[in-house]
Amino acid sequence: MKKNISLGLLILRLVTGILMLLHGINKITHGVGGIGEMLTEKGIPEFIAYGVLIGEVVAPALLIVGYRTRIAALVFAFNCLIALLLVHLDDVFTLTKHGGWASELLGLYFFGSLVLFFTGGGEYAVSSKSNWD
Repeated sequence: MKKNISLGLLILRLVTGILMLLHGINKITHGVGGIGEMLTEKGIPEFIAYGVLIGEVVAPALLIVGYRTRIAALVFAFNCLIALLLVHLDDVFTLTKHGGWASELLGLYFFGSLVLFFTGGGEYAVSSKSNWD
């Protein structure tokens, strides 16, 4: 069977983008107040919480359609890194009672987006001619 790297990248883009977009839709419908409060407790201005919408709505939407995939993936990875540092830092070296990494979902998002940053979106994308695709 012939390799189809572009199909694999399409699947990665769709799965990563759609699953994170669901988190973003939740932030749109329920607000980012909880994130704002957490940021305020850490001495960070509350309005920064709206940046999560870029990382959880805009970047995933761009990944899904395959437009400027590498830029969107970089923003997505940055969003994951910030979430790790602000919320999940205590879980970095923690395993669950079942032996899984406590931050494995965030890790999958982060490393999946890094793959897309280095590979681009593949042939089955809205845009694939730019260096940022």
